[in-house]
Amino acid sequence: MKPLLLVCAALLLLALAELPIGYYTLLRIVVTIGAVAVVANDYKQGFNFWGITFGITAIIFNPILPIYLHNKTAWMPIDLIAAALFIIKAFLINNTDNTKTNNNV
Repeated sequence: MKPLLLVCAALLLLALAELPIGYYTLLRIVVTIGAVAVVANDYKQGFNFWGITFGITAIIFNPILPIYLHNKTAWMPIDLIAAALFIIKAFLINNTDNTKTNNNV
């Protein structure tokens, strides 16, 4: 799952540039998939910060009922925060997996 989270973060950072509208549709799809994957993975742990945060992220970026802010500068901080969340979660998953592996030895 770590590669998916890092791809989401990279696409969100790339979205800060002026790109065609089709890119932002692709971004919505990929980010929503990544956010739902985190929610599904963390679901067995119950409600926690990451599940709620990525649930909100999935709602904000969903391509089915999109939220239009009609201003790129309004999306820029949202894209940066979402990218930071994906990067942090990706590295936390890596550390958690290593800890579990070391405890099972």
